[in-house]
Amino acid sequence: MSEAKDNTQFSFVEMEHSILEFWENENIFQKSLQQSKEFDPYVFYDGPPFATGLPHHGHLTASTIKDIIPRYWTMQGKHVSRRFGWDCHGVPIEWEIDKKLKMSAQEAVAKLGVKGYNDECRSIVQRYVAEWRSTITRLGRWVDFDDDYKTMDPWYMESVWWVFKQLWDKGLVYKGFKVMPISTALGTPLANFEVSQNYRDVQDPAVTVLFKIKDQERYLAAWTTTPWTLPSNLAVCVGDEIDYVLVRDESTAKNIYFAEELLTHYGDFEILERVKGSDLVGLQYEPLFDYFADQQTEGGFVVVSDDYVTTDGGTGLVHQAPAFGEDDYRVLNENDIDAFVCPVGLDGRFDESVTDFSGMHVKEADKSIIEFLKQRGSLYRQEVIQHSYPFCPRSDTPLIYVAIPAWYVRTSSIVDKLVSANDQIHWVPEHIKEGRFGNWLKGEVDWGVSRNRVWGTPIPIWINDETGKTICIGSKEELKEYSGVEVSDFHREHVDPLTFDVEGEPGTYRRIEEVLDCWFESGSMPYAQLHYPFANQDVFKSGFPAEFIAEGLDQTRGWFYTLTVLAAAIFDKPAFNNVIVNGLVLAEDGKKMSKSLQNYTPPDNLMEQYGADALRLYLINSGLVKAEEQRFVDSGVHEMTRRALLPWFNAFSFLKTYAEIDEWSPKDGFSSGDNVLDQWMVSRLQTLKEGVSKEMSEYRLYNVVPKLFDFIEDLTNWYIRLNRSRFWGEGMDEDKVSAFNTLYSVLYELSKVMAPFAPFLSEHLYRELSAFSEDKADKESVHLCRFPEFDLDQKASGLEVAVDRMQQVVLLGRQKRESVKIGLRTPLSAITIIHRDESLLEDMKSLEGYVRDELNVREVRYSSDEGGYIDLAAKPNFSLLGKRLGKNMRDYQKKIGAMTFDEISSFQQSGEIRIEEEVFSLEEIEIFQKPKEGTATISNSFIAIELDCELTPELIRGGYAREVVNRIQRARKEQGFKVSDRVDVIYEAQGELGDAMIEMADYIAGEVLALDFKAGQPSEDFVKSSVDGNELIFSLSLAGR
Repeated sequence: MSEAKDNTQFSFVEMEHSILEFWENENIFQKSLQQSKEFDPYVFYDGPPFATGLPHHGHLTASTIKDIIPRYWTMQGKHVSRRFGWDCHGVPIEWEIDKKLKMSAQEAVAKLGVKGYNDECRSIVQRYVAEWRSTITRLGRWVDFDDDYKTMDPWYMESVWWVFKQLWDKGLVYKGFKVMPISTALGTPLANFEVSQNYRDVQDPAVTVLFKIKDQERYLAAWTTTPWTLPSNLAVCVGDEIDYVLVRDESTAKNIYFAEELLTHYGDFEILERVKGSDLVGLQYEPLFDYFADQQTEGGFVVVSDDYVTTDGGTGLVHQAPAFGEDDYRVLNENDIDAFVCPVGLDGRFDESVTDFSGMHVKEADKSIIEFLKQRGSLYRQEVIQHSYPFCPRSDTPLIYVAIPAWYVRTSSIVDKLVSANDQIHWVPEHIKEGRFGNWLKGEVDWGVSRNRVWGTPIPIWINDETGKTICIGSKEELKEYSGVEVSDFHREHVDPLTFDVEGEPGTYRRIEEVLDCWFESGSMPYAQLHYPFANQDVFKSGFPAEFIAEGLDQTRGWFYTLTVLAAAIFDKPAFNNVIVNGLVLAEDGKKMSKSLQNYTPPDNLMEQYGADALRLYLINSGLVKAEEQRFVDSGVHEMTRRALLPWFNAFSFLKTYAEIDEWSPKDGFSSGDNVLDQWMVSRLQTLKEGVSKEMSEYRLYNVVPKLFDFIEDLTNWYIRLNRSRFWGEGMDEDKVSAFNTLYSVLYELSKVMAPFAPFLSEHLYRELSAFSEDKADKESVHLCRFPEFDLDQKASGLEVAVDRMQQVVLLGRQKRESVKIGLRTPLSAITIIHRDESLLEDMKSLEGYVRDELNVREVRYSSDEGGYIDLAAKPNFSLLGKRLGKNMRDYQKKIGAMTFDEISSFQQSGEIRIEEEVFSLEEIEIFQKPKEGTATISNSFIAIELDCELTPELIRGGYAREVVNRIQRARKEQGFKVSDRVDVIYEAQGELGDAMIEMADYIAGEVLALDFKAGQPSEDFVKSSVDGNELIFSLSLAGR
C-alpha cells in the first residue's frame, strides 16, 4: 500500500496523476495564460540551471517557490508568463566534455579544432532536459518548457553582446593583470564568488625556509604553506613596526631573523640584536633557486614592508611571489619593483624555465621542492597544518592563485549604484539585504568576466594588431558593418575568423580569444531572454524590473549579484523588486546530499511515495524559505499528509457522505442560520484569506503555511467534530441545511486558498465540490479562479477570540482530567472559567454547550475574579534586557519582581509598562501564573479554569453509559454497518453497569441509532466486552430484522 493512502484506500499519488492528466488534456496552464493575457503583467525571472545533471532537492525547493508565487499572483488577476531557461555555456559543460574525451580542453581543441570541440559541447547541453521536464511537471510546477530560452541561442548571445557594449561605452570595461583563482583541472580562472562555494579542510605542508642575506652570514626566516611558490620568490616582506630579533641557532650554526613575538614557536635562542621591521627594509638576499636570478636587475630579492604582515602566525616575515598572491603582486607594484615571473600555466604545471620540476603539477611538486631545499640547506623546519582551502566547485580539485591578464568590469566604481539598487529590493529573509548581500556589495572588487575557454559567448572586442586600438561590437548588424559578414551564430568558430580593417588605420583588427563568464550571460537574462533591444522593447520596458525572483542562498554572490550589477550599471535600477532566498537542503545525516553516499531519496521516488503536495508543503513549512539550512527527513513529507492533506480530504469525505445520505445539494438553496460555530467558521475563513493575502504580498511563505495548518485543524478537529450530530439528525431542518451550507462553502473557498500551495488536492476537491451543483462551478479548474477576497462583514473577531479561549478551556480541562486520571466519558459536576475580561466571558456563554459536551461537565460557571484563583509573577527576560540595561539590570530585576497582581494584569492588557525611566514590552518581561493555595485552578497564558473532580455515584453511572456507547459504536464499525443504519441492540449487564444502562437507556439508544435497546439474550454473534471490570455482552442487528 502506498504511504499516501488513508484507511479508506484513497491514494493521493493516484489522484495527482489523474490531475496531471486533466491539466494536460484540457490545457489548463495555457488557458490560465490565455484568460489573463489582457491583465497587467507580473514579471518573474526564472534563473537558468544547467541540464548536465538531474534536478535535486535544492532545485525542487526553488521550483516550489517559483510555482507558488506565480500561481498566487495569477489568481490575483495578473498575467504571469513562466518561461524556463537553460544555462548552456561554461565550466559545467566543458568539464563533462573533458571527462568524456579524457583530455583537457586545450588538448581537445588542438585535436578537434574550435568547431569540433564546440560541437561536442553542444551535443550534451540538453542531456537531461526530458528528465527535468518530467520531474518539474510532476512537482506540479507550471512553466513553459516549449518556449524556453537557451544561453547558446544566437539571438540570446546577441543581446549579451549588447549588454557588454553598454558597459564598454560607459568606460566600465578594462583589461587588467590580476591574481585570480584558477581551476587547473579546467584551465580557467573563476570568479571570486565561485570560490566561496567549495571550501574544504585539508592538510598541507608548511615549511620555514632561510633566505641568506647578501654578503652577510645572516638569514631571514619565512614560513609558507605553498612550497610550490618558492621557485618564483622575488621578495621578503616585513611589518615596519613589528619587533624582530636576530637569534643564534646553535643546532644549525646560523644567525636568523624572526619576529620576536613568534620566536617561542621555534625554540629558546640567544638573542643577538633587536630591530624594527623598517630596519630590515632594503636588505638584499640570495635567491633560493637560480632559475630567475636575473630578476635582481629588475629590483628582485630584496626586503620590503607592508601593513598586511602580522604576527598571527609563521615567522613575521612573508615570502613574496607576485605571480601567485594578490598581496604579493600589490606590494611589489607599490614598491616600484618590476621583477615578475610566472612559470606556471593555467593547467597548474611548471614550464621549462623551472628545469628541476618542469611539467610537474604544482601541488605534486611540493614534496620535490621541499627535498630540494633540504639538500641545499635552506629548509629550516617542515610541518603539516590543517586549514580551510578553496576547491573548484565543478572538478573538486584544489584551486591555485595566479596573476593573469583578464578583462574586468569596474564594479568598484559603481558601488553607490549597487547599494542604491539593493536599497530598492525587498529581501526575504530581510537580514540578507544588509547582511550577506549588502556586505558583499560594499566590499566590492572588480568583476573578472573573461574566461580562457572555448564554449561560451565570445567577448566582442577586436584589437588592432599594429596600433593596439580596440573596438567593441554590440550586435550582428554592427559586426556586418565592420567585417562585411552577416553571421548566423556567435560562437567562436563563427566570429574568430572575422577580421577587418578600418580606413585610415594601419593594421588589422582581430578578436581576442577569451569568452565571457557564463555568470555574465545569466545576469543578462532580463534582456537576452527577450532579445532586447533588438525586439520586444515594449514588453521589456513594461516589465522591468521584474516583480519577483527566487533562488538559493549561494546565489547572493552569483546570479543575484550579476543581475544587480548589470541592471544598476546600465539602467540605474535593480533587476528585481522582490526575492525569496532559500537555504541549503542537507541529507538527514546533516551531510551534503550525495549519490555515492546514498544518503537521500531521489525526488521522483519521494513524489511517487508521498505525493507532490506533501513534498511542497514540507519544503515551504521549514527554515528553507528563510534561507536556513534544513536536514531533509522523508518522514517529514509523510507528516504533511497526516497533518494537513488527510484531515482536509476527510473533511470533504464527511460532507460528501452525509450529503449523499440526505441528498443535499447547494442548488437546494442556502440558509445561513444562527449557529455560533457556523458564524465562527465563516469568520475564520475570512481571517485566513486576509492573513494569506497579507503574507503573500510580503512574500513571507513561512508565515502562510502555519495559518493553513491552523485553519485545517479548526475545521476538522473542532468545527466538524463539534457539529457531527447536526449532520446525523433525521430530516432536513433549517439548522441542518445551515451546517451543510457552511461546510460546503468553507471547503469550496479553501480549495481556492490552498490552490497555489497544494495544487493537486485543491484541484481534486474543487472539481468534486463543483460536481455537487453544475451551477456552482466558477471555472473548470480551480487554477482558473480568482483568489477569494475576504469579507469584513462576515468577520467576527470577538467570536474568534471567544472560540479560541473555549478551545483553551477544553485543552486545560483535558489536561486536568489526565492529571487526576478521570476519563472523558465520566461526567463531572462543574467547571469554572476564569478571566478578567467580563465581555469575553459573556461571549463564551454562547459556546457553553460545547464546553459541557467536550469536557462532559454538568454545569459551567464564570468568574472575572482572577485574583481569587491565580497568582501572577513577573521576571525580566535576561537574554533581551541584559545588554540594554547593563549595570542597572539587578535594580530592575527587583522592581519587575515586585510588580503587583493588578500591575501585571494591566500590563498583560496594554502590552507595555513603564518602570521609572524604562518602558518594557511583553517580550521583555515574562509573566508566570500559578494557582492560589486552596484552589484546583489550572491556567495558561490565555485563560484559567477550576474543574470540580469530585465523583458521585450518579456521575459514575453517567460515565458507564458513555463507555457502553463507545463499545457499541466500535462494534457497528467492525461489523460493517453504514453510518445511517438504524439498529436493534440486545444486551446483558449486571450490577452497577446494568443499573446505569437501564437509567441511561434513552441516551445510549439515541447515540448508537438504536430503535430497540433492551436487556435480554443476545444472539449467537454477540460481542463480549467490559466496562470498569463489569462484563458487557450485546448483539447488533438491523432494525426490524
